[in-house]
Amino acid sequence: MQGSSSTTIDSFLSWLEQEGKSSNTISTYQQELKKYEKWLQQHDRELKDITHGDVQEYILCLEEMGKSPVTTDKILGVIRTFAKYLKRPDITFDIKIKQGSKKDEIETLSKEECEAFLTEVRENENERNTAIVYMLLHTGIRVSELCALNVSDIDLSTKQVKVSDSHGDRRIIPLSDELIVHLTAYMDRIQPKEALFVSKLNERLTERSVQYMLKKYRINAQKLRHTFCQHLIDQGVSLEIVSKLAGHRDINVTKRYAKSRVPETEFEQAIRRTFSNDC
Repeated sequence: MQGSSSTTIDSFLSWLEQEGKSSNTISTYQQELKKYEKWLQQHDRELKDITHGDVQEYILCLEEMGKSPVTTDKILGVIRTFAKYLKRPDITFDIKIKQGSKKDEIETLSKEECEAFLTEVRENENERNTAIVYMLLHTGIRVSELCALNVSDIDLSTKQVKVSDSHGDRRIIPLSDELIVHLTAYMDRIQPKEALFVSKLNERLTERSVQYMLKKYRINAQKLRHTFCQHLIDQGVSLEIVSKLAGHRDINVTKRYAKSRVPETEFEQAIRRTFSNDC
């Protein structure tokens, strides 16, 4: 029985590889599916024979264990992909997940708060820290991605930066003119050789050191990343573009930023403009 389940997982992992998934993604899927398999075995059930009820029961179990809605949704995504492999996608249809509380709402900086924050950073007159803050805010990259940047990833002639995420996927993000000014000032002063952002000892910065620096300004990198995404959405940039720039693997993550701030009268005007008698 256990051997049969293991064979099923191995076949699924091979299928993922054929689908072009990265090794990190495949590893994550394997870990989560192994956990689900263990839970099923404890209830005398087979992974390859899972039902809609088995999936819903497992999700409820995860919620009772205190897993967050975001984590639970990611695990469901793994099972959903597995169901697709089994050619039985219906077993994951209409699975109920508890919605996050208001504490889970995205925190961002308003335009005014953003400018006040940047002014404070600039007044501190530390070229490296200023470049880091602008890089996080104007590209939306994660701290881990920032710390992994090399000088060779920056192309000032095309005004772009190449970013690699934890899954090994790469994306190219345009650099704003303001970011280029502060990045150039930092690079001219420090002249880093390989790692882009380095410590006083000329060693690659760690995530902890960046987080510690931001804490002095009473902010965290996640809030800067959220602000990057939200400001793009507010400017009318499409979800698809924001998703690619932010490196979201699931566009549903990007949709969280699409909360409307448009007066109802503008909705009415939009409908009338789009579906006028001229159509």
